[in-house]
Amino acid sequence: MASPVDDPRPLPDAAPRTRRSLAAAEPAAWLVGVACVVAFGVMHVDRVLGARYEVERFAALQAQERGTADEPDLSLWEPKRIAAWRSALRTPGPPSIAVLRIPKFHLEVPVLPGTDEVTLDRAVGHIDDTALPGTDGNVGIAGHRDGFFRGLKDIGVGDVIELETHHGKEVYRVQRTWVVSPDDVSVLDATPTRALTLVTCYPFYFVGPAPERFIVRAEQAPDSMARSGSR
Repeated sequence: MASPVDDPRPLPDAAPRTRRSLAAAEPAAWLVGVACVVAFGVMHVDRVLGARYEVERFAALQAQERGTADEPDLSLWEPKRIAAWRSALRTPGPPSIAVLRIPKFHLEVPVLPGTDEVTLDRAVGHIDDTALPGTDGNVGIAGHRDGFFRGLKDIGVGDVIELETHHGKEVYRVQRTWVVSPDDVSVLDATPTRALTLVTCYPFYFVGPAPERFIVRAEQAPDSMARSGSR
């Protein structure tokens, strides 16, 4: 019997099997490759769109700040309030949730969430636990008497107040103004219809911490209701 070394029969050729395996694996490899390319493309597009969105959002916020916070009428402001406002603009702040406009004294100012000192130095603030701008109920907004809300000293019944939100622009008309003590929070109670309550310290030119609060109550105008609808 011949030894395996001397066996004249040829050994099986492994090449065909290798070629068949490669041929079978090739479509799978192509599919994996295509999937990787598609995934990379989706990720790239997502990153590009996300970056573009952030750039556009930042540009919009900057434009809004330039159009409101950088150009208020400072003629009636106290010097310390002007300095505080300019200082607040140098630090990042939250995005606005609305824009408040009072045409009578050319006020256009962002409404920011909260009423802490830095927020009120930068703009006006939405009072916690009151209705959010653009929703039903009583929306409370606070501002400094020696800054953005100085002009409230001249506001009267029937004057127009505009509140612009992501849902659109709402028009309010002043119903009354009055003075309360600082602990009278009933002015912020919920209302059956859309209302706007502006709060600032009083008297307007009092030296030192003002002892009272000046309140402006406005209700949504009927023509504004027709445009914005109930939400």
